[in-house]
Amino acid sequence: MFSKLPYCCLICLCFLFSCTETKEESLIEETDFCSNIHRNDTVSLTQELVDLSDNMKTKTGVYVLEDGGSAMITRAWLCEYAEKKIDIQYFIFSTDNVGLIACDYLVRAADRGVKVRILVDDIMVDAGIEDILTMDSHENISIKIYNPGVNLGKNLFSKVKKFTTDFRSANLRMHNKTFTVDDKVVITGGRNIADEYFDYDHEYNFRDRDVLLLGQATKDVSGSFTEFWESTLSVPVVDLIDETPEDVKNYDFDRLHEYACNPDNFWPQVRTKIENFPSTIQKIKNSGGLIWVDSVSFVSDLPGKNDGTEGLGGGGISTSALIDLVKNASHSIDIQTPYLITSELGQNLFREAVERGVEVKILTNSLASTDNIEAFSSYQTDRKKLLKTGVKIFEFRPDAAIRKEIMTGELQAELDHKPIFGLHAKTMVVDGKITVIGTFNLDPRSANLNTECIAIIHSKKIADGVLSGMEEEIKPENAWETTLESNPDSKVGAVKRIKTWTRKVLPKDIL
Repeated sequence: MFSKLPYCCLICLCFLFSCTETKEESLIEETDFCSNIHRNDTVSLTQELVDLSDNMKTKTGVYVLEDGGSAMITRAWLCEYAEKKIDIQYFIFSTDNVGLIACDYLVRAADRGVKVRILVDDIMVDAGIEDILTMDSHENISIKIYNPGVNLGKNLFSKVKKFTTDFRSANLRMHNKTFTVDDKVVITGGRNIADEYFDYDHEYNFRDRDVLLLGQATKDVSGSFTEFWESTLSVPVVDLIDETPEDVKNYDFDRLHEYACNPDNFWPQVRTKIENFPSTIQKIKNSGGLIWVDSVSFVSDLPGKNDGTEGLGGGGISTSALIDLVKNASHSIDIQTPYLITSELGQNLFREAVERGVEVKILTNSLASTDNIEAFSSYQTDRKKLLKTGVKIFEFRPDAAIRKEIMTGELQAELDHKPIFGLHAKTMVVDGKITVIGTFNLDPRSANLNTECIAIIHSKKIADGVLSGMEEEIKPENAWETTLESNPDSKVGAVKRIKTWTRKVLPKDIL
């Protein structure tokens, strides 16, 4: 599955180490960009949450992060003012501009004594192991790799052998995305850390959704992280090599800091927004956007997903939770999923729901907006079967009008064009009162192989807000309705349509 990873952007060092000698000398001669950037020591996370502490003991505060700009600023501020620890769990991470800056915030937190634990999946790590070891060399940063053996620390022969002799194990990936600060605040949802998740890519950005949680539910997220961290599938990065190279020990992170402080790389107006975030928090409190909910469940699969007795099937805890919600829906199910690959089980679930009077609407990517033609190819094959169940399907437009409202990053204001908009949000609203926000795609990989996590929020106020946006995004200016008679596949050129057709040989179970 294509997604760009996380808030733990260690891979940034790959970029830094790749500089030529001339670039290194040039960087040293540059202005000290960090000299005028200082953390406000009079601000603390505890202080900002003090008036919420009573509610946090018995309820969960919920705030939905719809636009990329707010999602990025919130993460940055939480890193800046974390007091004890930051626990990060992600699938992929990127080497792009947002990734480098995110990594800088983590190192700065660690420099203050904050304990940073980073757990990343092995399969999509595109950094060299020495680069990750360098990050891990910081005394307050610990990194583990989930289910290694197909990427880091192995030669090509070993990787091929794992896929050919233990195909299921090689495909057991960790797709969870959680960002937890001081066991008090959590961000979870669809976003990884890369330019396109925060409206900073020049050509292609995602419409995504996260949720910020305060209070009760954060205990379950912390417990899940600990379970993954202590699993035998999670291996310290230092154990993947025989000996740590001398040149990665006690690495000086000043070059990384200077990159992140350079206004050409991280615009001053964004830093100003981060500095002013406490007043933003107050505005959120006053606006009623932060909703206190009695019942919020954080559901996560166990490391390894299932016992493997059903081959590539078997489901998981998150799969079962979603099936139960569909089975118990009484009048409506609204879904957003970037990839829509349904099995016979899934098609029957939707058919039964429709037959008992439930209106089911699904928004997914069109061929024109998708970033994953392999997944689209499989969806395309079964599209008519799904439509025959009575489900209404809408396919996202790459030029969706809504992008002008949702894409709020400073870069977008400067561009003389609007990048393509693709759907990446994984959301479901049941009966207008239960909202699910998480990492789960409606495909066999999420159902049976990847570990996934979802927040199930029982609140009509939250559902009303999320559903309002979902209903807007299926309007004609944002999506095409697909029927048995028509679909928007012809909106793309012949080359992409041919590529999609050639991918139909891939087995559905691994997409």
